[in-house]
Amino acid sequence: MNTIIVKADSKISKALVAIFKALNVTYEIKKEKTKVENTYDPEFVKKILGTKNEKSIRVNPKNIWESIM
Repeated sequence: MNTIIVKADSKISKALVAIFKALNVTYEIKKEKTKVENTYDPEFVKKILGTKNEKSIRVNPKNIWESIM
């Protein structure tokens, strides 16, 4: 068994499917994702974006835990 990967637009895909059916060839169609999925939790994103308007604080990198507490 061989695997052939073909990237085609919808018109060509329809023609290829017709050919595969005529030849009795099994095939699989996977659609590419055009939009990048957001992997972050929506509540987290909302919280982070909501902090843009708030006043920021300066943190000492050497002693970060005391700056936050």
